[in-house]
Amino acid sequence: MGGGGFSMEPGNKRLDQYILNQSNKKKPRICLIPTASGDSKGYIKRFYNCFSKMNCAPTHLSLFKPNFDNLESFILNQDIIYVGGGNTRNLLLLWKDWELDKILKKAYKKGVILTGLSAGSICWFEDGITDPLNAPLYKLNCLGIIKGSHCPHYDGEAKRRPAYHLLIKSGKAKPGFAMDDGAAIHFFDGKVKHAISSRKKAKAYRVTIEKQKIKEEILETHYLKVDGNLN
Repeated sequence: MGGGGFSMEPGNKRLDQYILNQSNKKKPRICLIPTASGDSKGYIKRFYNCFSKMNCAPTHLSLFKPNFDNLESFILNQDIIYVGGGNTRNLLLLWKDWELDKILKKAYKKGVILTGLSAGSICWFEDGITDPLNAPLYKLNCLGIIKGSHCPHYDGEAKRRPAYHLLIKSGKAKPGFAMDDGAAIHFFDGKVKHAISSRKKAKAYRVTIEKQKIKEEILETHYLKVDGNLN
C-alpha cells in the first residue's frame, strides 16, 4: 500500500478488509510488525482498535520488548504479516540483526500473506525509495521478494514523484512501481495481479525508462467496495 489502511484511514477499512479477504481462513491470524515506528504504543493501539472489530485474530510482534519464545515459529504461525510505516532504514537494520528478513522470506515461500504500507510496502521490493527527515530521498536495498523499486505516497508528498524519476533516470534505482495514498498493488508470485484503492482518485503506476525518458503507466485501479471486494 502506498499509504492508507488503519493508521492513515481509520474510518475507511476497504484496504484492510481486502487483505483479510485474501486468506482462505475463516478467522485469519494477522500480525502487525511495527518495527519502523519503534513499536509506537499509539500505532499498535490503532491496529488493535481496527482489527479486533473484524473477523480475524490480531497480534503484534515486538523486537524492542520481545513477546515471543521462538521468532521463526511465531512468524510462520501467522496467516498475514502486516508491516507498519515509519523509518525503513531502522526497520531493515533491526530485521537483519534478528534474522527476521530471512524468516519473512521463509514465510513468503510457505504462503503467508505479506503486506504493509509506506515502509511496510517499500521493504518487500529490491529497491525502496525512502524519505529521511529534511533531506533528499534516496534508495535503500530491501528484501527483494518483489523485483524492481517502489515509491509510496506518490501523490501525498510533492517531492516523491520527481525524486523517484531522478533516481531511476540516474540508474541509482531500478524501474518499478509507485502508489498514491489509498492505492495498493496485489502481487501474486511476484507478478501484478491487479491494483486496488480505498479512494476513488487514488492510482497505482508502473514506472519505467526508455531512451532516458521516464514512462508512467497508470495501472487499472479498482475502487474497492466497503466489504473489501472488487467492484
